[in-house]
Amino acid sequence: MVAKYDIGLIGLAVMGQNLVLNMERNGFSVAVFNRTGSVTEEFVKQRAGGKRIGPAYTLEELVAMLEKPRKIMIMVKAGAPVDAMIEQLKPLLEPGDLVIDGGNSFFQDTERRYRDMTAAGLRYIGTGVSGGEEGALWGPAIMPGGDAEAYELVRPVFEAIAAKVKGEPCVTYIGPRGAGHYVKMVHNGIEYGDMQLIAEAYDILHRGLGLQAAQLHEIFAEWNRGVLQSYLIEITANIFAKMDPDTGKALVDVIVDEAQQKGTGKWTSQNALDLGAPVPTITAAVDSRIISSYREERLAASKVISGPEPTIKASAEERKALIEAVHQALFAAKICSYAQGMALLRAASQEYGYDLPYGDIARIWRGGCIIRAQFLDDIRAAFERNPNLSNLLLDPYFKEAVESRQQALRTVVRTAVQAGIPCLATGASLAYFDAYRSPRLPANLTQAQRDYFGAHTYRRLDKEGVFHTEWLT
Repeated sequence: MVAKYDIGLIGLAVMGQNLVLNMERNGFSVAVFNRTGSVTEEFVKQRAGGKRIGPAYTLEELVAMLEKPRKIMIMVKAGAPVDAMIEQLKPLLEPGDLVIDGGNSFFQDTERRYRDMTAAGLRYIGTGVSGGEEGALWGPAIMPGGDAEAYELVRPVFEAIAAKVKGEPCVTYIGPRGAGHYVKMVHNGIEYGDMQLIAEAYDILHRGLGLQAAQLHEIFAEWNRGVLQSYLIEITANIFAKMDPDTGKALVDVIVDEAQQKGTGKWTSQNALDLGAPVPTITAAVDSRIISSYREERLAASKVISGPEPTIKASAEERKALIEAVHQALFAAKICSYAQGMALLRAASQEYGYDLPYGDIARIWRGGCIIRAQFLDDIRAAFERNPNLSNLLLDPYFKEAVESRQQALRTVVRTAVQAGIPCLATGASLAYFDAYRSPRLPANLTQAQRDYFGAHTYRRLDKEGVFHTEWLT
């Protein structure tokens, strides 16, 4: 029996269990509690057997088992369950004790909880944890937000359990109050965009060119050895190699085409609208998941609404060229998506006073998390070159990377449109690139319309001031 445990963890679903095992493996003793006591009992007897992991069957028992100041990590479902757990814990804690929410909480909830806990003399950290079940066990990316002193209490634990890239732990202090959960939210929004861009590339190659899973496996495995090297490209290649034992077909071909979501991508789009920060690729990815859920309507509509056949007629040489164009377009579209995400972080940092460390955020995303990718090193370098960089597209490396691939991106979007293959996210990335580089947009007409029907006024190019016109006189 350990005299006092280093840290406590509440919530023993798979993510919670894996974090506990990760902590113990890295030298920390852990007291654990789950609302259902049988889950705690089974965990300590099986996966945690023989380890410095102690069971608690009441919250009072858990609190009594911990070294002071106490550190307790909550891994329960976001929303009301987090509030309920905090309310049960508060009377049991002493000033200076630390509560850490490691779930996917909405950042505004974290802001509220931080204020309430601080007023009670307690410390609170909202922490984004990315990497899924495997990351939790072997090294996630960790995004903690709260006061800096509170982070110091848990920093040794987080640095030990985080993923390591080139010897650097994939964790850093993100900023005050809800900053950690905000950055995790945007991470998930970028993840939505990444996944949809890959899905659209697959759709063009599969439905358009008729490539089968074995061929797609080879293509994506090859792409993972170049500029697109990333976790998502790697697992996509692996998915295409998996066969279904029941049918003998590629497993991906028998999966229903409805993508579910937990809401973090939607939160990103909603907050971007609140801040006036354009994230069209992320929003298109959210829209794509939503429209996929209308499967019965789509099946009915496909019988009555006509359009071009998705088959792309091409010679062997043209097919090879299109596959390479999709490769180049995917990288260009991905850069545009990350540019939107990083610009949203900048807008939020200014609005909420987070003072976000953009280069460090890119650094900790290099390992453990779902969007880990080779080119995050390039994003980190871009912010080291210019900490005040307003948009990734203005960095010399990323400017050249997209400019040199823009023709491929245009070719892919045009080809998809002509074949009737929807490419909401890829098209949105191209439109964002073209809008951002345009010295003049048609918003002058929009503002004229607003002044026409609502007397909303307008400004002029040739003189200072605000103007209104009686348009029918």
